[in-house]
Amino acid sequence: MKPHHLAVPLAWAAILLAMPGHAQNPDPSDIRACTAIESDAQRLACYDHATGRVNLPAAQKRVDRETVTPSIFGREHTGTSTTAAQGNNEVAQPLSLLDSRWELSPESKLGTFNVRGYKPVYVMPVFATSNQNDEPHSPNPVNTVTSPQPLDNVEAKFQLSLKTKVWQGVFGDAGDLWVAYTQDSHWQVYNSEASRPFRETNYEPEAILMFNTNYQVFGWDGRLLGIGLDHQSNGQSDPLSRSWNRVMADIGFERDGWTVMLRPWWRIPESRADDNNPDISNYMGRGDMQIIHEWNGQEFGLMLRHSLRGGSESHGAAQFTWSFPLIGNLRGYMEAFKGYGESMIDYNHNATYLGVGISLLDWY
Repeated sequence: MKPHHLAVPLAWAAILLAMPGHAQNPDPSDIRACTAIESDAQRLACYDHATGRVNLPAAQKRVDRETVTPSIFGREHTGTSTTAAQGNNEVAQPLSLLDSRWELSPESKLGTFNVRGYKPVYVMPVFATSNQNDEPHSPNPVNTVTSPQPLDNVEAKFQLSLKTKVWQGVFGDAGDLWVAYTQDSHWQVYNSEASRPFRETNYEPEAILMFNTNYQVFGWDGRLLGIGLDHQSNGQSDPLSRSWNRVMADIGFERDGWTVMLRPWWRIPESRADDNNPDISNYMGRGDMQIIHEWNGQEFGLMLRHSLRGGSESHGAAQFTWSFPLIGNLRGYMEAFKGYGESMIDYNHNATYLGVGISLLDWY
């Protein structure tokens, strides 16, 4: 299979290719999905689909079995299969959202080491709170700040998040191994008195073994099941150092326009003397739920997280995100957060945050 012939598993392509008789102008809110593809060859194929360049005369395209690629229609696809599908009035069956991002079905497999988007990629020049954490503390005395830090309540925040598949078919035809990396930074860019420092940067590498599933629960399609290892830390020295390691599960459900991801986790224990944040699970939780809804080119996200404990150990957080079209592929982005653990240094700090900026890549 040649990389430059790989089809991009995007749901909107099915709609474009299923309309015979005249050319279709791509919707900018749909073509933005191509930005999720990091490989140059695959991204070019995505734009070709969006602009109708796949409908070239058969004589101009060499077709043989070596150029057969996974199709978004749930069957093998070549350079002339679109024309055949239109001539036979076949109904295209697009991939689901989770399938297109995790390559779950055989039709969506793109091989290994193709860099893809993972979590949202955004830049927020304004990220504000009325309760900045200027004295981070922890039950471990070594990780407690003893004097207030000169911090502004308004800063900038940005996030980069990518993933790639490193092993396709770990158990024959089942199971794909992915590695991912997420980094988010809080930059005191307006704090000239303190030389505009980076207040906090969190680093989060992951390894995830992902399986395709096919079942229904209360009208929802159970699409994936994953198990993985997660490390998260802020890379700072004491007293600001924070870190933890987790075993995490991923359980994915979806229905028209909606996606739900459940992530329970178990923290890998550390020795008490070396633990920068021994009570972090009672604040940043033991699991979360991510709900994504797409509507008219907009994407709404809701994250709910809790410690799954009662009494004095009951803490949690909620985060709402909104992504919407601006100009072309550029999208606006808004984020509101309330609760504990907006970043690792704030794991046991309760505050409300509000940010606005631009989104380069959304959840799905």
